[in-house]
Amino acid sequence: MKKRFTEEQIVRVLKEAESGMATRDVCRKHNISEQTFYRWKAKYAGMQVSDVKRLKELEHENDQLKKIVAELTLDNRMLKDVNSKKW
Repeated sequence: MKKRFTEEQIVRVLKEAESGMATRDVCRKHNISEQTFYRWKAKYAGMQVSDVKRLKELEHENDQLKKIVAELTLDNRMLKDVNSKKW
């Protein structure tokens, strides 16, 4: 499913609400539910656009590292199994 809003756009929407615009009006203007707004606020509150970009990079790096750990764990288990067999 394609996201309708980028992280940068989300931060801008949250900044509108922080500047004094009512939450309901911000949601109506951007055609989002209040539930979506508060979920975004929990994740991105207080962040700048550059912070969001850095967060995205770190999440990507974390995913790559998790894959590497999983592969190495499988390799390790396989080598232990081969080594434990008696010839």
